[in-house]
Amino acid sequence: MIDLLVAGGGPAGLATAIHGALAGMEVVVLEPRPTPIDKACGEGLMPGAVRGLRDLGVSVPGRPFHGIRYLDGVNGLRAEGRFRTGPGLGARRPLLQAALAQRAEELGVRVLARRVGEVRQDADRVGAAGLTARHLVAADGLHSPVRRGLGLAAPPAPGRPPRYGLRRHYAVEPWSDLVEVHWSARSEAYVTPLGPGRVGVAVLTTERAPFDVQLARFPLLGARLGGAAGSPVLGAGPLRQRARVRVAGRVLFVGDAAGYVDALTGEGLTLAVTAAGELVRCVREGRPQAYERAWRELSRSYRALTTSLLWARRQPRLAGRIVPCAARLPRVFTHAVNLLA
Repeated sequence: MIDLLVAGGGPAGLATAIHGALAGMEVVVLEPRPTPIDKACGEGLMPGAVRGLRDLGVSVPGRPFHGIRYLDGVNGLRAEGRFRTGPGLGARRPLLQAALAQRAEELGVRVLARRVGEVRQDADRVGAAGLTARHLVAADGLHSPVRRGLGLAAPPAPGRPPRYGLRRHYAVEPWSDLVEVHWSARSEAYVTPLGPGRVGVAVLTTERAPFDVQLARFPLLGARLGGAAGSPVLGAGPLRQRARVRVAGRVLFVGDAAGYVDALTGEGLTLAVTAAGELVRCVREGRPQAYERAWRELSRSYRALTTSLLWARRQPRLAGRIVPCAARLPRVFTHAVNLLA
């Protein structure tokens, strides 16, 4: 019988499959889309994600970066925090996904072009897509069909406007060895160095408007980019997704499907890769229910810091003070950056 049937062939699903294969499990991935898969993503791997991928034997091409820089999008006030534990990596999403898929194939993981469809389970097994397995791992993204189908999607929290993400590449030479976060009154723009002659710009906002309208709120960044757009715009959202649990019988959730706060701190991929390892460990030890607590512990700093920043973002008196405060307290800012590194 299949040990792990993984729904979703993105980074979270493939990292889970690799962890499972390295632990001696039989793993099958269900992914109807052809490789490589692109999506709206900041494309910055924090140092923890880089280390996690290296431990899995996954080599991803990209451009190292060495910290985070916050900038006021109008007057250029800045704060910088450099990593103490090694560099992060700016990596294009299709290249990351392709590298993970190649490693999974090397380890004998089968990938089937099927949709999950209805999930059925009893005390001993779970069935989906015409297959039977000991456990199903739902790694099927932000708007997880498995989570929705099992009735595990929690309603949005009241009073919190939904946030959306947009991403476009620009054909310009990276000008910094840091990821830049430009702040405006209503949105943030993330600039990630991706390689020679290419940067990625991701905008996070509560307002649904075209990318060029969003970018106009960052005049300093817009002037540096000029008219060098080098890719179509991709979008995602609403970003905040609440899940009632991470374990439902023989179904376990990982990655964005496990619940998501926001992309503001860039920790999504680190959490996905790390949680995938904990999921496999709990299943291997015959304690799948322990994964719920493990996930909560792993994600605590990410959830706390991201939620706090979003709360400050919504307060009129505080929103414009995030960058000035970070600039006045460089040690505190550097410490916060390294909490998530």
